[in-house]
Amino acid sequence: MTDPDLRERRVADRKAARIEALAKLPVFWDLMGKRVVMAGGSDAAAWKSELLHACGAEVHVFAPQEAVSDTFRRLLEQDAEPEPGGGYVHHDRCWGIDIFAGAAIAIADCDEEAEAQAFFCAARAAGVPVNVIDKPALCQFQFGSIVNRSPVVVAVSTDGAAPILAQAIRRCIETLLPPSLKAWSRLAQSIRESINSQLSGLARRKFWEDFVDEALAQNDDPDVAAAERLVALAATAGARPATGRVTLVGAGPGDAEYLTLKAVRALQAADVILFDDLVSDEVLELARREAKRLLVGKRGGRESCRQDEINQMMIDLAKAGKNVVRLKSGDPAIFGRAGEELAVLARHGIASQVVPGITAASAMASRLGVSLTHRDHAQAVRFVTGHARDGRLPDTLDWKALADAATTTVFYMGGRTAGEIRERLLYRGMDPATPAVIVSSVSRAGERRWRGSVEELHIGIAEIGFEDPVLVGIGQVFRAVAVAGEHPGTPFDLRAAADTTKRLASNLS
Repeated sequence: MTDPDLRERRVADRKAARIEALAKLPVFWDLMGKRVVMAGGSDAAAWKSELLHACGAEVHVFAPQEAVSDTFRRLLEQDAEPEPGGGYVHHDRCWGIDIFAGAAIAIADCDEEAEAQAFFCAARAAGVPVNVIDKPALCQFQFGSIVNRSPVVVAVSTDGAAPILAQAIRRCIETLLPPSLKAWSRLAQSIRESINSQLSGLARRKFWEDFVDEALAQNDDPDVAAAERLVALAATAGARPATGRVTLVGAGPGDAEYLTLKAVRALQAADVILFDDLVSDEVLELARREAKRLLVGKRGGRESCRQDEINQMMIDLAKAGKNVVRLKSGDPAIFGRAGEELAVLARHGIASQVVPGITAASAMASRLGVSLTHRDHAQAVRFVTGHARDGRLPDTLDWKALADAATTTVFYMGGRTAGEIRERLLYRGMDPATPAVIVSSVSRAGERRWRGSVEELHIGIAEIGFEDPVLVGIGQVFRAVAVAGEHPGTPFDLRAAADTTKRLASNLS
């Protein structure tokens, strides 16, 4: 398994589309000094016109004076003497087929369907892209909800399906991007030519990565001293040897929404991604498009990369100056061999760091709606490996401690040893009726669940199987878990579920 071509073929074998289907193509259109036409004088037309004006367009408004709203009139009055190449030009008349000559885009707000259709057809005939406000069928392009940190501009679209949702997403993004980003992005524009003339390749990219880190970490605008310091840093960066680094990133149990912001940033900065077989396609979709992806997964009973091969790949890539992300399912520091890999990297003098991830047990608890600890009956929680190097249960496990009724225990990779886990716990005195759950493919589309008791673990694993990643949870905290249709010995209370649904609906209303 040392042939890179073979590893890349393994990546290609995965059914992972690099880009999922898009409802619309997001583009950013330069309208500076361009002529655009607006038919209508409503408030909606005023908002669109103000947006176009902010882009530096020359907005020609076609509407009789009496049809211009107070909002639109104030806009026109504020720009009574437009600067060359931009501003508003009001035409005190209705639109006609003569207005489209030389226009970059055409927009209209029409009350009547017939007028809207006529405007659409006239613009199309003139070869001008057209948008009729609030009439999606008559729009060749759409306006999204905008986060303005210009020159950084973020636009959100729901393809007209849910504008309120787009606005909510915009509000979330607004909270993530500091207002100072506007000034930092302008600083980037001012020094870009100088930086790019001094640096190339990895040195240039490292400089801009450091710049972005500082910009996102600051709440204040940069001053002149900041620009001078950054340019001076660039001047010395080219003399420094290019050195790579390795970041161990936790991909979580599968659902991409469990990723941390720091994990996403690491994926976006990677040159090469070495990922486990259990990492989901949705997580990989968030990685930098240009990053090379190599599948190095290890699965029990399947052809896999050896650990020493993975170690050598990380060393070779980092010494070649690459920014390497070692992407691991769950949390790298919990049964992810992070300790072994960090030790190898340290021996070779390669910089490394760990980005934690949501471990599978935490995701399982969330999915089941339980807390792994409870003041009344679970004062401790243990994460335990279900197999050693030879695939059997580790000889060093303290089964007397694991049988403690006041502890919640979650066995990772315990599918094939579930029967033996049951026997060891019962032998050490655990109550056979202690609640137990088995969950496979936590947070993924194929997730399956079973609930029963420790006495019935062998039955549960026979139902769930162990081809997919399996967690076995044992303890009193799992008593409240209801798993519909998964285990005939634990009936699902439909009446109670209906009452709960009604109560939630009442609260929402």
